[in-house]
Amino acid sequence: MDQIKIFSPATVANVSCGFDVLGFCLDTIGDEMIIKKTSQKGITISKIDGYKLPFETENNVAGVSALALYNDANPDFGFDIEIYKKIKPGSGIGSSSASAAGSVFAMNELLGRPYNKTQLTNFAMKGEALASHCEHADNLAPALFGGFTLVKSLAPLKVLQLPTPNELFAVVIHPQIEIKTSESRAILPQEVPLKNAITQWSNVGSLVHALHTEDYSLLSASLEDVIVEPHRSKLIPHFEKVKQTALKHGALGCGISGSGPSVFSLCKGEVIAKKVKDAIQNVYSQTGIDFEIHLSKINTEGIKIL
Repeated sequence: MDQIKIFSPATVANVSCGFDVLGFCLDTIGDEMIIKKTSQKGITISKIDGYKLPFETENNVAGVSALALYNDANPDFGFDIEIYKKIKPGSGIGSSSASAAGSVFAMNELLGRPYNKTQLTNFAMKGEALASHCEHADNLAPALFGGFTLVKSLAPLKVLQLPTPNELFAVVIHPQIEIKTSESRAILPQEVPLKNAITQWSNVGSLVHALHTEDYSLLSASLEDVIVEPHRSKLIPHFEKVKQTALKHGALGCGISGSGPSVFSLCKGEVIAKKVKDAIQNVYSQTGIDFEIHLSKINTEGIKIL
């Protein structure tokens, strides 16, 4: 193969209680990328469609992660990247991680798959750090592994792939405002009360158990964030209205996707998910703020070759 076209999916990180460690992969929202081998060594970005992003390799998250892999592999040829950006930057559903993960996934395929998913995540973290000013993998891991993932540690990087209950669907509303990941991290407290910490790690443990046992009522009870959401929700217009609407219409839980402004709701079954989607859409259409809304099954495959 001399070129490859891929779908690099959007992802939801944190999943309420799992700040910086939990994430899951979406199926209906994502970027497309074409990566080609070139006779000239190095990494180039020749096309970006959809949003205005830097073409300079070292200033683009896809380019930075690609360079990390390229410098390690040291092939006697180069790669060119085309990005068809459909996930809006700053949306809170892993726009930068879709680019960072997509480039290394595609290059690995063209090189004959010398690297495993954990190694690819490590390379992609270099690109993600360009966007958020710190290395984290809670969006990258579900994009590359699929389904639900838990980042056990960063040094050394260890990603745990969690089971995905069969009937789980996500509704994601994206108000058309921008919240920079770096800004939303800056408003978080550096210390938290012990009582809140105990509640949070109890919820993380319960959520992981609920995924393994397909216990939807336990999953619902675990989707509570007492540390991050109280601060970040202030940046998202009408967050509480969206959350209460989702829960009222049968959602298992509702929370901030990544650093916002997108808000996710997890639902048991597509019928309930459609009801939740329609209800949120109806409520938010009265706010005067433009938005997009998506309904998606959980993507257990991750990045896909087109």
